[in-house]
Amino acid sequence: MIPGANPIPILALFYLLHSSEETCPSMCLCTSDTVSCSSSGLTKLPKFLPKFFVTLDLNHNHISWLGAGSFSRMSRLENLRMAHNQMTSLTYGLFQNASSIRYLDLSSNKLQVVEQHYFQGLWRMEELMLFNNKITQVEAGTLSGLSSLKKAYFSLNQLTNFPFFSIQDHSHPFLTMLDLSSNRMTRLPWEDLKALPSLVQRGLFLHNNSLICDCSMYSVFWHWDLRGYDTLRDFTEEHICSIYGDPRASIQFLRHTRFFNNCTVEGAVSQPVTVLLSKVLVTEGQRVRLDCQTSLSGANLSYAWLTPKQGVITQYNINDTLMSMSANGTLEMQAAKVNDSGLYVCTAVDSIQVLNATREINVTVLLPAAESFNTGYTTLLGCVVTMILILVYLYLTPCRCSCCKQPKPPVIPVGACDPGNLTSVFSPCTADQHKIHGNKHVAFMQPMLSEEGLEWTSES
Repeated sequence: MIPGANPIPILALFYLLHSSEETCPSMCLCTSDTVSCSSSGLTKLPKFLPKFFVTLDLNHNHISWLGAGSFSRMSRLENLRMAHNQMTSLTYGLFQNASSIRYLDLSSNKLQVVEQHYFQGLWRMEELMLFNNKITQVEAGTLSGLSSLKKAYFSLNQLTNFPFFSIQDHSHPFLTMLDLSSNRMTRLPWEDLKALPSLVQRGLFLHNNSLICDCSMYSVFWHWDLRGYDTLRDFTEEHICSIYGDPRASIQFLRHTRFFNNCTVEGAVSQPVTVLLSKVLVTEGQRVRLDCQTSLSGANLSYAWLTPKQGVITQYNINDTLMSMSANGTLEMQAAKVNDSGLYVCTAVDSIQVLNATREINVTVLLPAAESFNTGYTTLLGCVVTMILILVYLYLTPCRCSCCKQPKPPVIPVGACDPGNLTSVFSPCTADQHKIHGNKHVAFMQPMLSEEGLEWTSES
């Protein structure tokens, strides 16, 4: 501190600077972990933004340029949305110190060439959205280093080629979707396509391009269709090729196969690695063990599983107490549940020889077969039947309805009448007794005394 200086203005200045960094800009909406500045007319990034947020939404603005390290102070940033802006290129080092980004949306901008430095350092990025731009070229090293990438969208652009050779098992072990639909590709490097990892082939979208009909193209798509890839079956009508390159003579090559009658498709499409397919059918509660047997062997292998519920897991990051993974890659579930069903993909990597292989296992967990009468249903059925019987007894017993004729009440003869005459019970001399007993209901037969002794007489 300068001698004689007043510390109050210095503290006030520090407070203002600190508070300005934590204050939400007036054109944005801030919540606990999200800053939304969409549709705010922005031409550049707001100067002061809260640092501890996970999602930054800059969609529908007019941003055309961002400087190097623009997101370096946002240590928790995972989701960056910049769709519908005016970006034509990305500055070198734009994402410096922003390795926490997992989701990046740059769709509906004006990007033309995707250069290899654009996404350097984003090794945690899982989803990249570049559709609906004006991209004509993707440089070979663009996806290098994106080892966590799962989905990449390049559709609705002007691409005529793509560096398929840069995508390999060991470089992108988790890539399951590559969307190149609705571009301007006329020919594809079929050998590079056939060398793609099986997961990428299964999730490769190529419909709505300008492909030229030839046997190589038909052979690849024929085998993919034979394997039941949804990318073909869901867009059968949109897979079109032009005969001899004439766009006016286009056919749906998955339906009009007559043109390819002379093509040879008997040979299987070669794969760079062996993929063992299998199906496992178990009942809920059973123990399940999934092995990772591939074409690779040796003591230098490392394993990773892509699971439908937890994503990518290894021996060191399993957070499910009912699931374990051994050193040889075997994945064990102590008690399988219905929501554990799905496709499990194991990747074995030999880091010394730079080789890898995968295995896919389709697990289906079924509920236990229902017993004919289990305890719960039997108890419930018994209660229902009991209630019905009680209601029948109370309300549907004989002679309770109004149409039934009520029985006449029994009459005990008195001494003024002739006890030897049975008709005396209905004689006028019992009128007083009828008044007394007329409202009584007798449920049983009453004993009546006669001259000959005691006998039972029906109340009717």
